[in-house]
Amino acid sequence: MQTAIMQPYFLPYLGYFQLMQAAESFVVYDTIQYTKKGWINRNRLLRNGEPVTFAIPLKKDSDYLDVVDRRISESFDRRKLCAQIEGAYRKAPFFAETMPVVTEIIECPADNLFEYIHNSLRLACAHLGILTPIHASSEVEGGPTELRNADRVIDICTRLEATGYFNPPGGRGLYQAEAFRARGLDLRFLEPHLSPYPQFGAEFVPALSVLDVLMFNGRDHTSDVLLKEFELVE
Repeated sequence: MQTAIMQPYFLPYLGYFQLMQAAESFVVYDTIQYTKKGWINRNRLLRNGEPVTFAIPLKKDSDYLDVVDRRISESFDRRKLCAQIEGAYRKAPFFAETMPVVTEIIECPADNLFEYIHNSLRLACAHLGILTPIHASSEVEGGPTELRNADRVIDICTRLEATGYFNPPGGRGLYQAEAFRARGLDLRFLEPHLSPYPQFGAEFVPALSVLDVLMFNGRDHTSDVLLKEFELVE
């Protein structure tokens, strides 16, 4: 069984879903420190030909809390975010098909950040036809852990009885194949091929949220073609 493990990201770019599609089990870290300047609770959409960041506002709290301990701000106006996305993509060819699932994702009433993102990943995968089981890391680990980096990854893979681990190409500086082979694991990296697609006739802006991909390409083409445009390399 091939496993992938990632931080939770809200409506991430297509490569994240390619990783989910490639793996046979997918683990999302919940007991991992929230990173303020990362992409856990924010992403980018296209508006008037330019990338624009959208975000889930959080309650003020310690920067050292894990994602599972962070709460969404009471000021989060879900309808306003939906309206922002509608305004940006109303004329996109697959707006009518995509907007209902985006609305369902955004209007989730959960105020726990991890629950909110976990739900968004489940709904997005269901829309895309990705059947890979999604696990929270705490469920696999059974409680708090002192393990970090590659040691933690290898431990999770071992608990799942995995034979291989897939990671984005950025992991090359973090993980060494020898350490994984010593534990009976094949380490490979997923190189996404993010093909350009028409965006209102303007210059293509890559690596936006998956909602941009779906608005312009639709569920069927994204699922049948774009999700499969990647290469697994050592």
